[in-house]
Amino acid sequence: MSSTLREASKDTLQAKDKTYHYYSLPLAAKSLGDITRLPKSLKVLLENLLRWQDGNSVTEEDIHALAGWLKNAHADREIAYRPARVLM
Repeated sequence: MSSTLREASKDTLQAKDKTYHYYSLPLAAKSLGDITRLPKSLKVLLENLLRWQDGNSVTEEDIHALAGWLKNAHADREIAYRPARVLM
């Protein structure tokens, strides 16, 4: 396994002559367990945390806490959400 969940979940998509990188929730689930039942809104937040995991502002513990939300149905910690854009 890679040294971080971020690295372990990174995947590529080939389209025409370009390569795109993204963070795959199915790949992340190999380390996080079953995340298929998470609400879509939390899956968006989970992908955002994977993208920004740096060990300081977003830690692996933050990611595991969000992935385990269904067990507790609440969180005792804040998350460092960094939206790339806001649609209104």
